[in-house]
Amino acid sequence: MTLKILPNDDLEQEISPNTNSNLWKSLGDDPAFEIRFAPVRKKLVVIHIAGTDEAIDPKFYVNRGRGFREKDAVALPAGRRFIVTADVGAVGTICSLRADPASFPTTFSFDVAAFSSAKSAEKHISALLSAHGQAERIDLGKLAQYWTKIPKLPFGKRSPGTAIQYAEASYRLASDLIALPVSSTQGLWLSVVVPVYNAPSRYLDDLVRSFEAQNEEGTELILSDDGSTSPETRRWYETQRSKDNVRFVLNEKNGGIAAATNAGLLHARGLWVAFLDHDDVIAPHAFKVVRHTFEQNPNANFLYTDELVVDDTLKPTGLMLKPAYDTVLLTGVNYINHFSIYRRSRLQEIGHLRTGFDGSQDYDLLLRYLEGLPDNTILHLPYPAYWWRRNGRTYSRKFMDAATTNARKALVERFERQQQSIRVEGALTNTLHRVVFERPENSWPKISIIIPSKDSLDLISRVLKDIFERTDYANFEVLVIDNGSSDKTVLDLYEHYRKKHPQFSASITPEPFNFSRSINRGLRAAKGEHYLILNNDVEIVDPGWLKEMVACLAYEGTGIVGAKLLYPNDKIQHAGVIVGFGGLAGHWYMNKPKEFGGPMNRLHVRNSMTCVTGAVMLISGDCAEAIGTFDEENFAVAYNDVDYCLRAHKAGFRIIWTPFACLYHHESVSRGSDKSGERKKRFEREKDNLRRLHGTQTFADRAINPAYSRDKSDPKILPGTKLHIPSM
Repeated sequence: MTLKILPNDDLEQEISPNTNSNLWKSLGDDPAFEIRFAPVRKKLVVIHIAGTDEAIDPKFYVNRGRGFREKDAVALPAGRRFIVTADVGAVGTICSLRADPASFPTTFSFDVAAFSSAKSAEKHISALLSAHGQAERIDLGKLAQYWTKIPKLPFGKRSPGTAIQYAEASYRLASDLIALPVSSTQGLWLSVVVPVYNAPSRYLDDLVRSFEAQNEEGTELILSDDGSTSPETRRWYETQRSKDNVRFVLNEKNGGIAAATNAGLLHARGLWVAFLDHDDVIAPHAFKVVRHTFEQNPNANFLYTDELVVDDTLKPTGLMLKPAYDTVLLTGVNYINHFSIYRRSRLQEIGHLRTGFDGSQDYDLLLRYLEGLPDNTILHLPYPAYWWRRNGRTYSRKFMDAATTNARKALVERFERQQQSIRVEGALTNTLHRVVFERPENSWPKISIIIPSKDSLDLISRVLKDIFERTDYANFEVLVIDNGSSDKTVLDLYEHYRKKHPQFSASITPEPFNFSRSINRGLRAAKGEHYLILNNDVEIVDPGWLKEMVACLAYEGTGIVGAKLLYPNDKIQHAGVIVGFGGLAGHWYMNKPKEFGGPMNRLHVRNSMTCVTGAVMLISGDCAEAIGTFDEENFAVAYNDVDYCLRAHKAGFRIIWTPFACLYHHESVSRGSDKSGERKKRFEREKDNLRRLHGTQTFADRAINPAYSRDKSDPKILPGTKLHIPSM
């Protein structure tokens, strides 16, 4: 049989020179192949799938005669290489199988072959093992061959993907937007500067058409050519008619992106300046929505938008949905570009773009431009105003090592300007960044580690052993706040640690469990400069975990730091808490593989969050003094960490989640369930208290784009129902 492999919009083929490439890149969290075969076919299908850089978590949808259903899916544990076999039968009316290679953006190889006999299939598998090494072997068994229920067949155009649905809805809403009276954007308000080098004429045609389609007065497009040598590009300039609002700056020599952009800037006259690449496109109604935002926020200093990712033919393939401005996230990844809009006067003050940062010149500009600006004057417009043509031909994709080196040089200089000595390492994705704050070994502040506990010998003994023997941090004290242990082995353990470690104490007060009260008892007794709240069911695996959390306090205004927590099965338990999930607050991306990067690989770098879990929570001394104690009355057991973080957030403290402090969390092992009896009633009361005190049903968490759903841990993109215009 002839197999047809049909990728969905979340997949992009990676082209390798001189080969028929089977390399693919997933662009989102729902990549899928449909494997189609004829009614008469070879009976055995062999699928070979392997992650190129990291473990993947494939999932196969097996048709049992009722279509592809979640209940019939086979999810595989995370691994690097898989060989999957399926018996589809020699004949049948069911003619497809679905394979989802990963639940997150990554790269992988994928190939499929069909065989008439088990012998020929095994010969192929042996060749794969010999060529590529060991693999997990999975047999999906004999699949259904005939429909149990005849499916409804779609006719006409295939239904659009989520990215297309969301973008189309956004553009419809923008077309109906009633513009405000012009005041702060009167006159020539926007100059769009585009460096051009050997651009195909169709790229330039697409760009100019998209600019003219905006139909917004007070805008100009400046194409600054960097000494193009392409006859096609040069002919394109010659064929263009002169226009007042579309101008060309033709530089004789090739000086690079920064020099060409600066040459265009010298001709810009607008109050604001936006930079575009020559192969990208301005989305419908973008200028209208941007202008509306500036009219509502006349004191803004900077604005950035979301992006629709398109292929070379401008077909949508994905979305870049960004959070609100986060200076911590920006030190790990340049998540802001593209379609960033700057005040021209401030660009002049800082000296425009700098040469010597090839591949990351826009990142260096952002770091310098945003430095010192009030956070509330930096606006994120959650509108896909930019069409980013991802074709693998940009400088940073072709010369990633140089771009990464230059990005880290820009970061080092940014912190040097603030008198902070750092070095920059690779993050969990090596091309992203981890800022390492340099400090003498004897300068680490004293940390008071507060552990609520009762009995549970296996838990408390493990966490104490991990702190004292597996933690690379010298200046700390441990305070176990016990609400009534009676287990003699636990009491003996406390006595052992008191004698062996002068910095250990255990305070026992028999009373009903109240997490907030236990923390408050610890805070009152603590002598440290900062305070670490630690559950007794945490397991430490990385000696540097505490240094990493304390180091995050070096970010200006930081009051609370949270860690990455894994379940014992290596799935994510905590990567930050989103306020508003389920009308309350909840963890996002729970049960994803520990390597999961999330949107823009955000989970591979530090982020500012509104809330982190209290299972491992570092509180600065300044924050503790300003916010006070935990709320014993309203949040005895549940949501006390959410309440505390929200109070700190409202008081202006930064809250950071870091993936570089990673621990295991055997969640609620010692306390039990809250799903029955009096515990359930208390849990419901504490939910009500959170809604009442913090309005979580309508809370707009800045850590997540408003286009995402709030109904589950793994948020999905919702079709637009309103335009979200930011305000200062």
